[in-house]
Amino acid sequence: MQPVPQRIPKSIWALGLVSLFMDMSSELIHSLLPVFMVSTLGAGMVTVGLLEGFAEALAAITKVFSGALSDYLGKRKGLAVLGYGAAALSKPLFALAPTIGWVFAARFLDRIGKGVRGAPRDALIADLASPALRGACYGLRQSLDTVGAVLGPLLAMALMALLADDIRAVYWFAVLPGFVAVAVLIAGVREPAPARPPTQARPVLRLELLRRLDGAYWWVVAVGAALTLARFSEAFLVLRAQNVGLSLTFVPLVMIVMSVTYAASAYPIGRLSDRMDRRLLLAIGLAVLLLADLALAGATTPMMALAGIALWGLHLGLTQGLLAALVADTAPEELRGAAFGLFNLVSGLVLLIASVLTGALWTRYGAPAPFLAGAFFTALAGVVFWLRPKD
Repeated sequence: MQPVPQRIPKSIWALGLVSLFMDMSSELIHSLLPVFMVSTLGAGMVTVGLLEGFAEALAAITKVFSGALSDYLGKRKGLAVLGYGAAALSKPLFALAPTIGWVFAARFLDRIGKGVRGAPRDALIADLASPALRGACYGLRQSLDTVGAVLGPLLAMALMALLADDIRAVYWFAVLPGFVAVAVLIAGVREPAPARPPTQARPVLRLELLRRLDGAYWWVVAVGAALTLARFSEAFLVLRAQNVGLSLTFVPLVMIVMSVTYAASAYPIGRLSDRMDRRLLLAIGLAVLLLADLALAGATTPMMALAGIALWGLHLGLTQGLLAALVADTAPEELRGAAFGLFNLVSGLVLLIASVLTGALWTRYGAPAPFLAGAFFTALAGVVFWLRPKD
């Protein structure tokens, strides 16, 4: 038996720092974006849902092709640099946006960048990580990513107070950490040599290759899709907190609370999942999301909404790293990029449906309705979970 490695590779720590800086940049913007669109640019709830849904769907579609391309090339870092670079270039557009159309353009460039980098980066982690530390490595990246998601809104909240709630001025502070992320990726991540011999045929995204993804993989895809349908865009968490009385200056607190519980739980859960059945922890994550949706549906004060948001973050810590590890566990090594891309494609398309549905339900039936629907879809995800293939 080979000895179990105890150290996480330095390149995975570097990837975590890349995620930290980019998420700090992104969440500084996103923690204020729903309010910016509604209050400053005059967008309605359905428009918010359409923008968020289409942006995430675009990212998901891009991930399929970038993941498959990384399998074909046998190289993943270059695509990750391209994706993070596009996201960094999108940041000034938010500060300059005079109309909702500009926000659409900036959000789409940002999400294209996410799509280009996402599947190759996740597959690169699987390439770098020992199977015995796979859950810990994905959990670490998620935790560091989410530390950035805490720092971004904290900085946004401080800047909003300092700059008299001038959202455009605040947005300019998101530019620097985005470019720092790209620099860390270029300098700090070493890609391993491909395991495939140079003379071996390279996989191309074809139907016959996809048939090699077995029932265990498609079960992970189905559970991820059902969870996405239950969760929808986090923009509606911000709007829900404002709906029950949270003032504009403190709106970034929503993302801070969610991200703290996410960051605090993702790495420990990832390490724990290396020692026990990941699916049991995933089931606990389903139960926590159900509680979060019910708490947000019934919230009448900012504190009640923030309690539901904290549960939402805990749910993310219990599920997101585990789903990534399960994709890596169930996909053939030479198809990992495509497997992550397909997983994210399905989740992104479902997120489009969920976000548009959320905006429509909110507009027609009021703020609690989307969260009650989320609770129903969480229960549906539980049904999918118990239909998992036998080992």
